[in-house]
Amino acid sequence: MTDTSQDQQHPQYKSDRQVVNQLLAGEATDYNLVELARLMIRYDGFPGARDIQADLKKALNRWQLSEAELFEKTRTIHHQGEVYRGLGRGREDWS
Repeated sequence: MTDTSQDQQHPQYKSDRQVVNQLLAGEATDYNLVELARLMIRYDGFPGARDIQADLKKALNRWQLSEAELFEKTRTIHHQGEVYRGLGRGREDWS
């Protein structure tokens, strides 16, 4: 069992929670797929934000994809072009 008393608050939690809610309500578009992959990487092994981690898995299951399939699809999407182009994301978000 996981010790939740040591859970940390992720600095991007509030904005990520909004994105996750949109993913759960949305379809498996290219943009949503890359957002799901980005957040899965961000929260992989993170000691906290367990609700986000669970909801990311729910979105993955809802779209009937494995992690490997998601990452394969998103590599193709990124290879074809900039999925974030024109969306006003002027900063890189690696945290």
